Amino acid sequence: MWQVKGQDNIVRLLERAVSTNSLAHAYVVVGPRHVGKTTLALNFAQALNCPNPDPPCGRCSSCRRIWAGKHPDVTLVALDYGTEISIEEVRELQRLASLPPYEGNYKVFIIDDADYLSSEAANSLLKILEEPPSKIIWLLLAVEEGRLLATITSRCQRLELKPLPLDQVEQVLVRDYAVEHTKAPLLARLSHGCLGWALSALQEDDILQQRHERITRFSSLLTASLEQRLAYAADLAGQFSQDRKSAIETLGLWLEWWRDLLLIKAGCTAHITNIDYEKALEKQAKMLDLAEIKEFLSRLRLATQQLSQNINPRLACESLLLNLPRKTEL
Repeated sequence: MWQVKGQDNIVRLLERAVSTNSLAHAYVVVGPRHVGKTTLALNFAQALNCPNPDPPCGRCSSCRRIWAGKHPDVTLVALDYGTEISIEEVRELQRLASLPPYEGNYKVFIIDDADYLSSEAANSLLKILEEPPSKIIWLLLAVEEGRLLATITSRCQRLELKPLPLDQVEQVLVRDYAVEHTKAPLLARLSHGCLGWALSALQEDDILQQRHERITRFSSLLTASLEQRLAYAADLAGQFSQDRKSAIETLGLWLEWWRDLLLIKAGCTAHITNIDYEKALEKQAKMLDLAEIKEFLSRLRLATQQLSQNINPRLACESLLLNLPRKTEL
């Protein structure tokens, strides 16, 4: 049973590949965070190694151990708190790939955050993909597809997972997870159609708490002093150097906030994302004119792009904060 939701076309394609033995040796799976890339990859690994008809069954020993991360033929590597996936990690995968499957039909290597392979790791992986061993399947999961080497993506079959409509996310939350009707619309909007985020927020209380803390801090910067702004820039740059994914999430939240300000200023309040902060957004929107909002949104997007291209984080963050409009409390 495939557990990824709303990606029926991709599931049918992979089911057909398994049933007809027409598998690619490598796949690149692209889509926003929490859209279901890891779930799809694990389900695919289950389907490749499940001994029962109509795989994956989800009940056999192989399926259960793959889902739990305890199967000897399925290896998952991801970016944790660093800034890159190292060449040492890829070399270990290369060593494992030189060995035949231990007990399953295929060895499956899943590289989450493959767009954050170091240049040395990416080139090492390329050599593996150029001469693929039999019974080995590679799954490269990426948010920023453009960061992957073109020579790597050209050797992979591309699968793109797209966000679900928000009303579908809301329906799934209410129907399958008994989420209250008052809470489901907020989770659906915050997820941007990525059901995995909404489910994580249900299971982990600190996700919404971290969101609240981040919003509280960056929303106060509009009326903050220069010293406070530079202190925030230093903190954000330090966070980026230590935990790239967390810093990118912060910038994403900030972009959402300023997009909501733009929508409110344009009279489109019904379409904002942060519906639980509507009054605070309306208050800030009154302080700003439309040109100021558009200008800072552009600077936020530019800073996000520059940071993904490995520009000096401190310079990028300080430049961003120095160009933030400065207002006094109403």
